[in-house]
Amino acid sequence: MNSNSEEKLNDVFLQLMRIYFIRTHFYFDKLGLYQGQPQILFSLRMKNGQSQKELADKRKVKASTTTVMIKRMEKTGLVERKQDEKDQRISRIFLTDKGLEVCKKVEEFNKELEREIFLGFSEEEKIVLRRLLMQVRDNLKAGCHKHEHEKYF
Repeated sequence: MNSNSEEKLNDVFLQLMRIYFIRTHFYFDKLGLYQGQPQILFSLRMKNGQSQKELADKRKVKASTTTVMIKRMEKTGLVERKQDEKDQRISRIFLTDKGLEVCKKVEEFNKELEREIFLGFSEEEKIVLRRLLMQVRDNLKAGCHKHEHEKYF
């Protein structure tokens, strides 16, 4: 394998994304969660009773995608859907007690994963890394705008 200084940044970045995906995927799978569901749980924890449209808009996905996710989450008892009292055309989504418990488990997992990721980093290094990663994110977003992919962000 290449020495640390010879390893291409893009390769390291891809390795990080893959390892992070594997770690989170297997943990979420143990909890019975599918991709995207933790974000819905956290969004509802911040503001319970959002409409499906609000959840879809925040995640920047199609309403039909959110509908499928909500149905799955209803079946597993994580959320419940109720008609809006003022407008029967609107479904409001609420966390159940089980959904709140799963949300807490995911939050604790995220904290532990963050501790692992930044083990041995000084506060100054974390600040610099955050700034650099935000710059990478902004550069990628700018490229998406150039190629008309901005609707996903």
